[in-house]
Amino acid sequence: HVQLVESGGGSVQAGGSLTLSCTASGSAFDASDMAWYRQGRGLDCELVSVIRGDGTTHYLGSVKGRFAISRDNAKHTAYLQMNNLTPDDTAVYTCAADRHEIVDRYDLACPPRDLDARGQGTQVTVS
Repeated sequence: HVQLVESGGGSVQAGGSLTLSCTASGSAFDASDMAWYRQGRGLDCELVSVIRGDGTTHYLGSVKGRFAISRDNAKHTAYLQMNNLTPDDTAVYTCAADRHEIVDRYDLACPPRDLDARGQGTQVTVS
């Protein structure tokens, strides 16, 4: 059973930066899609960014130009570099991985519960 563990959340002032990390417990997802979701209190779940197995990236419109997703398969880790943060970025950020293409879709859970793996979430607070 592969686990995803996030780190790097915390509190930062508006305009600041944070880098989130998501490390898999094995190499099972090195060729898979890895993604970051977020959900603010009382708000809808958002698919923030996806990095495909081939390195192709996709971003939520509101974070384009500010956030950058990357991966280091040697470390089984995906990163989300977040710059110029605003209070609207405040949310619990959770990483996920799946052997199939991760696309934006509705689910009661954030991330969707049928993905191959989901992390536990890390809080990002911007004031």
